[in-house]
Amino acid sequence: MGTKMKSASAACMLALAVAAALPGVALAGAGESFVVQQAQGAPTVSLGGTVVPYKEVTLAAQLPGRVTYLAGREGDAFDEDKLLVAIGDEELVAKRRAMLAQMASADAQLRNAGVQYTRELYSPRSRNAPGGMGLPNLFDQMFTRPVESFIGERDRGAEFSADVYASGVQIQEAQSGMMRLQAELQALDSKIRDARSIAPFDGVIVKKFVEVGDTVQPGQPLLNYADVGYLQVEVDVPARLRPGLREGQMLQAEIDPANRRVPIRVAQIFPMADPQRHTVKIKFDLPQGVSEPGMYAKVLVPDFNAPARSSPVIPKSAVRYNGSLPGVYVLTESGEPQLRLIRVGEALDGGFISVLSGLRPGERILSDPGPRVTAGWAKGVSPDR
Repeated sequence: MGTKMKSASAACMLALAVAAALPGVALAGAGESFVVQQAQGAPTVSLGGTVVPYKEVTLAAQLPGRVTYLAGREGDAFDEDKLLVAIGDEELVAKRRAMLAQMASADAQLRNAGVQYTRELYSPRSRNAPGGMGLPNLFDQMFTRPVESFIGERDRGAEFSADVYASGVQIQEAQSGMMRLQAELQALDSKIRDARSIAPFDGVIVKKFVEVGDTVQPGQPLLNYADVGYLQVEVDVPARLRPGLREGQMLQAEIDPANRRVPIRVAQIFPMADPQRHTVKIKFDLPQGVSEPGMYAKVLVPDFNAPARSSPVIPKSAVRYNGSLPGVYVLTESGEPQLRLIRVGEALDGGFISVLSGLRPGERILSDPGPRVTAGWAKGVSPDR
């Protein structure tokens, strides 16, 4: 029994001695180490922009009248070809019924002209005998008409041709009248269609400008309609930064709220710069579900005209704050962590952050110091730079 107690006491004393001799190793074990890297690349410029829908239209009134129907309110979604707004078209519908009546009359005239033309072909009016007793009619057919043709006083063939031509002209006039009425009907139907605003694509109502019962005039906006399933960031980029961008290029953007970083893609570069502001409008595609139309966004655009960036980078998890003072735990040659104050720069991809001063590339730091790692701010080593 005494021997076992002596052995346990000896083991405990040995462990305490090892811990006292190697304090840095014990502390370093609280977090993995990271070798400070050197960041290379062009600096970026933060440009403010606005999140806009991929497609947006303003539906306006095409004719005067009173609003009789509104499909919904802001935020309501609709499929393509759904009715959104209707304007009263009672007067136009009445005109259309009158036009159909005129077309029915014109169609009857056209059919009558065709019948008269056929009659003239098979029973010419120039050959009709005048009314009267049988003997005068017979005398006219056997003596009067042949004598008139013989002496050239009357040409029955010319009269027949003229009558046929006149009947043909009546057909053409009736056809022209029908075509004119059909064109007027098409124009009237177009106006009736203009009284109804149809959804041009799948989307939502963004803003309403009228309510049911309002009287509108041609050109007056009715509502804004947009496709918010796909969003873009619209930015006015200075002309000097335009050469560093190309369609399809991937960049980073900070989206409100909380300035969350998301990847974006250059979707469209407008071909002409603003002559007053000397900027080029560029649109960037956003991932789905990260923002809403009208929100503010900042796009990080590379600036190849500025000197190349050369600064150390470390994981964000390595930075510890005491109030507003950032610091990291630097591992000495013996593995002991020493607290050092630093100046942090911009956040980078992959959870890293740049360091403006306080660290040099090649130094080893704790990538994620645990709660047991303490060096005391009073004992912290002042920055070397």
